[in-house]
Amino acid sequence: MQKSKRSPRNTRKKQSSKQPLLYLMITLILIGLVLYLLDHSKKTLPEKPAGKPPVTTPEKPLSAPEPILPPSLIEKPAGEGAPGGRKPVHKQYSAPAVIVPVTKPPKISGSGVVALIIDDMGSSVAEVRALMNIGVPLTFSVIPGLHQAHQVATVAHGNGYEVMLHIPMEPQDYPQRKLESNGLLLSYGDKEVETRVRGFMHVIPYAIGANNHMGSRFTEDRKKMGIVLDVLKENGMFFVDSMTTPKSVGLTLSRQMGLKATARSAPFLDNSADVSAIKLQLASLARVAVKRGSAVGICHPHQATIRALAEQLPIMRSQGIRFVYVSTLVR
Repeated sequence: MQKSKRSPRNTRKKQSSKQPLLYLMITLILIGLVLYLLDHSKKTLPEKPAGKPPVTTPEKPLSAPEPILPPSLIEKPAGEGAPGGRKPVHKQYSAPAVIVPVTKPPKISGSGVVALIIDDMGSSVAEVRALMNIGVPLTFSVIPGLHQAHQVATVAHGNGYEVMLHIPMEPQDYPQRKLESNGLLLSYGDKEVETRVRGFMHVIPYAIGANNHMGSRFTEDRKKMGIVLDVLKENGMFFVDSMTTPKSVGLTLSRQMGLKATARSAPFLDNSADVSAIKLQLASLARVAVKRGSAVGICHPHQATIRALAEQLPIMRSQGIRFVYVSTLVR
């Protein structure tokens, strides 16, 4: 039986009908390959950041508010006042101080007796209360005429603390250096000086002694100082020479007149408004007390001073220093 032969025309028709299907399959394979490669490239390549993240600065830790530093405080002895038209020292120094770390006060070796006088009192009852809270004997020297002088003296006396008159006296460069309006001037007659000193005692009735506020010129004058000391002696009061001038006659004249007296034993403790520096001065005063047996220090009710006293005096006491009122050391 003879096989039938396919015609070339029929064969070409079948082949042409298969070609579109083949092309479609190849296209689908290529598309799938492309998709696979794209997907694989996303997984292997690092992602590009969409944009820079916002820059944030870490917050600084909050610190306790520190006191405000007043203008330059290292002038002449703190009791000498402020030059020119600036406020008097006891007001200028009422601002607290910046704390600057310095050498730690050395440990005291030995025992001694210290009397501390706080000058320039009378502006604030809060100051005297803060100082009394320290819990050691302190002698408060009050400037007569300050707006809270009587109240400060009353509070201190009522709590068993000693009170003194802080008598304003003429400084060397008066009137360039300001002086309280009730201060003593060398140009005043003898009677005027006497009357003013007696008037101070009416303002501060609890005062048992006195020392000079400023007075680097007045305390060099033997005659005028004699008038002041006469009034103090009549009232059974003692005198402490603040030694605002090395030529002061206050201590020697008091002794000659039979008046109990003493003088400060070291520089003013807070000529610097730095808490750490004041602590070093206190330690130095303690060493003087150990060496001599006793010492008298003078400072002021600045915020830095109050802080230094509150922190350092208990340490000094634990190391053998005994604190007393200044009346204990006059002779």
